[in-house]
Amino acid sequence: MSDTQKNTNKKKRKRIIRMALFGATVISLFFVPWLLVWAWILPLPDSMQEQADQAVDYGFEGVILYVDVKGESPEYYTAGWHNRTKKIPAREDAYFKIGSISKLYDAAAVTKLVSEGHLNLDGTLADYLPELKGRIAKADQITLRMLVQHRSGIPNYTDTPDYWAHPKESREENLRLILDQPANFEPGEKYEYCNTNYLLLNKIMDTVLGYGNFEYVQEKILKPLHLNHTFSSIHDVNTEDIMSGYHEGHPADLKSDDIGMVANAKDIGVFVRALNDGTLFTEKEQKIYASIYESEHSGWVPGYQSFAIYREDLDLVMVAFYSTTDPDLIKWNLAEIINGRFEKIIRRDRRE
Repeated sequence: MSDTQKNTNKKKRKRIIRMALFGATVISLFFVPWLLVWAWILPLPDSMQEQADQAVDYGFEGVILYVDVKGESPEYYTAGWHNRTKKIPAREDAYFKIGSISKLYDAAAVTKLVSEGHLNLDGTLADYLPELKGRIAKADQITLRMLVQHRSGIPNYTDTPDYWAHPKESREENLRLILDQPANFEPGEKYEYCNTNYLLLNKIMDTVLGYGNFEYVQEKILKPLHLNHTFSSIHDVNTEDIMSGYHEGHPADLKSDDIGMVANAKDIGVFVRALNDGTLFTEKEQKIYASIYESEHSGWVPGYQSFAIYREDLDLVMVAFYSTTDPDLIKWNLAEIINGRFEKIIRRDRRE
């Protein structure tokens, strides 16, 4: 296909996307899902870069993609803005707020502490934090294993009405949001994703260690893997190196909001590979981790959507950052569709 034909096809795709966006916006929210349908059914573009560019056409301010297929050199794809106001293009080395991808690091730290004998997966919340007995329902029945696996029944503090409009600054403030509330279900009865579980795990690790558990993560996980671009807070990095983030309906750049860990795409990719290929753990630790948590994760905080993906059959690690969110999670669904298209392009190219 000639460059002229490629440019013509790209322009056609952009027109289709803009028509879908326009219809979804001005006709009715009822038609918003059609935007997802368009994203799903459009023919795959010729390249990963075109797919990244297409993501920006859907309304993402910036996109960063890191792709590592075992035995090949890692590749990066970027599109859109690192900083929209200053017109700085997206940077492959940018720091990004990784949201709940941090749970992979927490679960890995718990695994190592269990292996070292500092924690017991069958110990209860009341055993480790006795002050919460009577303040969190069934604290004497909720085990660490249940916390790691989201089977505790504890209410999720981020489900508090309007939480993300006014997020709390400290762990204790977040914890107070759910104290003295009834359990959502009996401990171990079912699965329900809950950020409170990991807030409590972090509090337990701090108590057992006698210092902040991120220091333990640095010592046992980051330093051995030479991960020098993963930090516990935006305050540990130069603000100009953080990718701007935007939430629809909120015009300000959200990069200055301190909401958890930040890292660049490569650091997350190296960590996820180590998590899956056994280099992060001893054989004993690998068995423990495999019994309690997963090998990939995603994250969401206002302005930032992140995905750490692993595909065993390709031995593929893919890290995707999208610097725009929205109240109805349409952008989340779009990102998942685009991730699937990235993967399809990778598979297609390796068949050809």
